[in-house]
Amino acid sequence: MTENNSKKRSNWKHQLHEVIYEADTSAGKLFDVVLLIAILASVLLVMLESVGEVREKYGVLLNRAEWVITILFSIEYVLRIIAIKKPFKYIFSFYGVIDLLSTLPKYISFIVVGGHNLAALRALRLLRVFRILKLARYVGASERLVLALKQSRAKISVFLFFVLILCVILGTVMYMIEGEENGFSSIPVSIYWAIVTLTTVGYGDIAPGTFLGQLIASVIMILGYAIIAIPTGIVSSELTKTTIHQNTQACPNCLKENHQNKATFCYHCGNKLNP
Repeated sequence: MTENNSKKRSNWKHQLHEVIYEADTSAGKLFDVVLLIAILASVLLVMLESVGEVREKYGVLLNRAEWVITILFSIEYVLRIIAIKKPFKYIFSFYGVIDLLSTLPKYISFIVVGGHNLAALRALRLLRVFRILKLARYVGASERLVLALKQSRAKISVFLFFVLILCVILGTVMYMIEGEENGFSSIPVSIYWAIVTLTTVGYGDIAPGTFLGQLIASVIMILGYAIIAIPTGIVSSELTKTTIHQNTQACPNCLKENHQNKATFCYHCGNKLNP
């Protein structure tokens, strides 16, 4: 009898894990979509509450809606803890901390007098937008993009180092040409101007006054458009080479994701994956 109860409990936790942590099944996808809607609704409520006129007119309605969403988030948080073998793995994980921090403020505002002062703290709920990124785990393109970024990091690092050297050289040249009378008071300030100009930001707080300085500035501006496109080309090149064959399996023991298709055991802890 005890063994049957243990099997039923294990089967129940297995099904709960499939719904909450997986996206292969229709139930898992539905759960993610509902969660996404709840997150977007919570973000919208926080934004509306920050508008004084809306808060005065619909304050009670907004408060009730926030409580409904907070309770839903609380239930989800508890279910996520129940669904895995090692609850502390989730509690102290990145998403676990975000889930907790985005849920607590509403309860604190209920206990602490003057809860309206916690409006900024309740804005931590915006961090739950990171949960939306988890939905991309069953979109192969997002996984390929991450892998392409990792594979191209060496090339991008070399490119950024080159840009930094170029800014130092251009900043030094502009300091020598323009001088303090035109706002280029030091080499670091001139390097700052070169970075702002090269990235086509153009704050306008410092501007060259001589013809030669303006000519160099024009060349830097044009050069900036070409430089911005280079990292995109590097990543795109790696992206075309990248093929990935991963699924949405999340290990019920350690919560590691991105397992290969047809994998039976977790690549991190060796625990058997859900079929």
